[in-house]
Amino acid sequence: MMRKMFYLLPLAALLAGVVLLNPWLPAKAQGMQLTATRDVVWKDFLGVNAHFLWFPPEQYRQQMQQWKALGLEWTRVDLHWDRHEPHQGQYRLGELDGVIGALAEEDLKSVFYFVGSAPHATSAPANSPTPDQYPPKDPVMFAKTMAMLARRYATVDAWQVWNEPNLPSFWRPHEDAEGYGRLLLPSVQALRQVVPEKPVVMGGMAYFSQMPVKGGLMLEALGKLGVQRLGTVVAYHPYSQEPEYDEPGTNDFIQRTQQLNATLRNTQVPGIWATEWGWSSYTGPKELQEIIGEQGQADYVLRRLALMSALDFDRIFLFALADLDSRATARDQHYGLLDLQGQPKPVYTALQRFLTISGPRLQPQQPPRLSTTPADLFSVAWQREDGRHLWMFWSASGATLQLPELTQAELHDPLTGQQQTLQGANGLSVQAKPGLQMLVW
Repeated sequence: MMRKMFYLLPLAALLAGVVLLNPWLPAKAQGMQLTATRDVVWKDFLGVNAHFLWFPPEQYRQQMQQWKALGLEWTRVDLHWDRHEPHQGQYRLGELDGVIGALAEEDLKSVFYFVGSAPHATSAPANSPTPDQYPPKDPVMFAKTMAMLARRYATVDAWQVWNEPNLPSFWRPHEDAEGYGRLLLPSVQALRQVVPEKPVVMGGMAYFSQMPVKGGLMLEALGKLGVQRLGTVVAYHPYSQEPEYDEPGTNDFIQRTQQLNATLRNTQVPGIWATEWGWSSYTGPKELQEIIGEQGQADYVLRRLALMSALDFDRIFLFALADLDSRATARDQHYGLLDLQGQPKPVYTALQRFLTISGPRLQPQQPPRLSTTPADLFSVAWQREDGRHLWMFWSASGATLQLPELTQAELHDPLTGQQQTLQGANGLSVQAKPGLQMLVW
């Protein structure tokens, strides 16, 4: 289970030989009218983290079907070595067989991340309470086990090597780029021998790969070691306090993402995935994330989804499909689109409306002309598959927007389900909200 923390560090060089321009963030945030550089097909772009192994088959089957009902198909599933090989050579794979069989029967795509050390393989000191959180003594043993699983489960679509290795809670006693590199190399080699056609994904780095103990960025340190030559998909987890920023008064999420993804593209990585992002709807006690409730979760997820669609990711995985039981912390229990009983939360319903309004495929488009552009306006413009224009927008101040070249449009609020037809011979006047609205014409 993840442990989210917030490290507010400016970006510097991310890969060897590449330096970002203007890494310092502005003192004052401005709205942004983002323009996407590529089409977005939601079923290929938007995935979800799913803890199917936490649930009995009837429950995870229902969760799979509710994900499919959104017209989506990618899932990311956790696979913990210590759970599936509790004693050396003695495997517990029955539950995993069931999950992977169900994914195939439901025609869902999957990436499995293999993480943690089995008891016989850990480098943890004797009597450690968290032996699975230490790297394995022998990276080759880890690689061989991962290859065995990849060979056994041919229907899995991609494999990811570890999770958040830049955080001490996943790589004890502290983060270690060289140590992770020693694990990654044989894992990539072993996977490419048994499933050469499947993508191999680097362990998803927490946030923008900041290392809290050693300092610096793990992606930069790995770049100096030449990890880019392995040709893995690069993954990170851009959690933040709010959809647009971590630090009030900045748009640091947007600017850091733009900088990082542009740098990665320049190094010709085969793909950029955000393998976790999202917010909990928990009610407390407060654990790092502000308490935003279920309606706040729905609002934040839609705003972030609109931004990420235009920020040059190849694939993004929302955290998570379903709420969890008390084995998780109070906050971590409530990241789901569905509650613990499998009922849709407001975030599920809002996402369903969002996808219905947008249609299955979007092409980049220029935004409509405004008479004046409020300083706090965020927007992304698209053309739908049916040829109609779609404009996603929001404004914290609730500014009034004048669109002089439009005479008729449909205004949708996916958070509430409200919609109205706007008409005006001399243009349209639209009242923005702090939450996402969608204008179609």
